[in-house]
Amino acid sequence: MAIFYQPNIRQGEHFLDSEESRHCARVLRKRPGDTIQIVDGLGTLFTAVIRDANPKKCTFDITDEHPQPRLDYSIHLLIAPTKNSDRMEWMVEKLTEIGIDAIQFVQCTHSERTVLKLERLQRKAISAMKQSERAFLPKLLPMVPLTSWKPMTTDNAQKYIAHLGEEPPADLFTASQAQGEYYVLVGPEGDFSQQEIDWAMDQGFQPVRLGHFRLRTETAGLSACHTLHLVNV
Repeated sequence: MAIFYQPNIRQGEHFLDSEESRHCARVLRKRPGDTIQIVDGLGTLFTAVIRDANPKKCTFDITDEHPQPRLDYSIHLLIAPTKNSDRMEWMVEKLTEIGIDAIQFVQCTHSERTVLKLERLQRKAISAMKQSERAFLPKLLPMVPLTSWKPMTTDNAQKYIAHLGEEPPADLFTASQAQGEYYVLVGPEGDFSQQEIDWAMDQGFQPVRLGHFRLRTETAGLSACHTLHLVNV
């Protein structure tokens, strides 16, 4: 069954936006009385019945709710976007499928990209959320200079930085503890500057490695997220 997205469903917006309505009424040819599923991105999957299959504003009535429980851990990725936007779109899509709470884009000294448009990345995340039948949409946060990022973490947060240091640090799987609030920092392909590494250490980030070989930025972000899920299996 196709899944649609309406983030304001609990605020009484029992209709699909124009794009979702067109897909529902014209592409899938849904009709009044047909059952559909709707996700709000905040943790609930709704079952609904179409009231009016208008391709511009498809309205519905909710018949049931299926809340998805939150995991007992959270994953936050801080990452420098690549020059190639397609690689960031792929990463956001896959991270959403695997499961991530937030992606904070950061600008570093060696960053290849200084401007980032979130609209397309947001659409990729929404599509991946629906495709994977998830009820939580990750937060995609606008890019900020790394050293001006203000950590809103708890005292028990586990913070890690993956960088190409001379001494191989502990791997992320071994260093992390289950049921944590995780923040993982991944830099650009030119790696972090020494000033940024020093800043991260001052903020309590622990150096880790993500394997035996050098990874591309988007691969490193995906690897870190998957590793932390495995820690909590």
